Amino acid sequence: MQYISHYQSPMGDILLAADAIGLTGLWFEGQKYFALSLDREHEEKELPVFEHAKRWLNIYFSGKEPDFKVPLHFTGTAFQNAVWGILYTIPYGQTMTYGDIAKQLAAKRGLAHMSAQAVGGAVGRNEISIMVPCHRVVGANGSLTGYAGGIDKKMTLLKLEKAFKKEYFIPKHSTAP
Repeated sequence: MQYISHYQSPMGDILLAADAIGLTGLWFEGQKYFALSLDREHEEKELPVFEHAKRWLNIYFSGKEPDFKVPLHFTGTAFQNAVWGILYTIPYGQTMTYGDIAKQLAAKRGLAHMSAQAVGGAVGRNEISIMVPCHRVVGANGSLTGYAGGIDKKMTLLKLEKAFKKEYFIPKHSTAP
């Protein structure tokens, strides 16, 4: 059974989802793939994990790095979960490219190569936005490609973390999955 709660962020309304293991979703209202993994039957209920998540978000949106982790439960495919696991390790205030993630995943799997485009597809379907920081992933050339919450939110989050660099740019044609 999944449960939901709502959070009012400075960037818009957020829907949180969780099960008995941990947080399963964190979506900006109306974003691409909104609540894609949410069980059809769910219940609105305040749980301790939501209290922790909201405290984490309050600290984060104040411009500080939260000093604790919220229990998470990845519910994607094995490939998506592997990519999301790497996303989760990107430090606050830093960025990584899709190619970097592909190389890291290939090394973990003992492969010579992994597709950055396949990684991009998994990054784009990240179910736990902000806490699993897909906004910290940029194109190799500095392009701010594909963020399900919208490029404007990606830029705002990077600026909040002081991770936005002058060489970053919005591509003329989106490569979002």
